Formats: sequence, structure tokens, C-alpha cells
Amino acid sequence: MRKRTLSREIALKVLYAWEMTKDPPEECLARYWNGGEEVARDIQEFTDMLVRGVLSNRDDIDRTIAAYATNWEIGRMATIDRNVLRIATFELLYIKDIPLKVAINEAIELAKKYGDKDSGKFVNGVLDKISKTEAKREK
Repeated sequence: MRKRTLSREIALKVLYAWEMTKDPPEECLARYWNGGEEVARDIQEFTDMLVRGVLSNRDDIDRTIAAYATNWEIGRMATIDRNVLRIATFELLYIKDIPLKVAINEAIELAKKYGDKDSGKFVNGVLDKISKTEAKREK
């Protein structure tokens, strides 16, 4: 598995734990790093950046997702779908060195792996709209 793919997967697990436990994000990160297998420093750094970036920009990210998730309230989305969308939206809006297609494709694969049978399609539809209207960089 590629390093950033693994980082996104770990970030999803940490964000899921944060939502389920309501523990502070730093505790969720520490629990993962202290209880999991050893990973390369760059994987941990990218994961930490994703988790902290999503949570520090959560209001803006959630507003953006809600604006493009037609007929869906953010709080009523499946937890996995919501957090996959948050990670990818953070990448689309805030990380300029990741190509839009890469962020979207990685999110779709995460949604297919951890979500339900329609999660990939749902995530693709929302992120496609966001990338065409909100992301301010070359595709």
C-alpha cells in the first residue's frame, strides 16, 4: 500500500474513533500510534496533518460538503462517508500539491473499502461537484 493511501486510511480510523468516543483528537491519535504497529515517520506526519487539518477546518469543510451533498444533512450521513468526505474535502481545498483526481480517487477507494455498497458513488458525486466549483487549482 502506498504511504499516503495508508495515511488516509489511518486518518479515517482516527476520525471515526474521535466521533464514536468523543475523546479529544490528540488522545485518539496517541491511542492509535501507541497501540498500533510501527509506521514510517512520514506516514505518521501526513496522517497527523490530515486529522488536525480536518478538525481545525471542520466547520468550513462541513459547510462545503453540505452545500454539495444534495438532500443530505452532514449529521445524517454515515460516519464513514462523512469522514471520507471530510478528508478529501480538506485535501481539495487546503493541500495544493495533491492533484484533484488523486484526492477524489483515494476517497472513493476508502469509501468502497469501509462504507456500504453505495458509498463510493455517493462520495464520488459530492467530491466531483466540490472539485469543479470550490478547488482553486489546476486539475
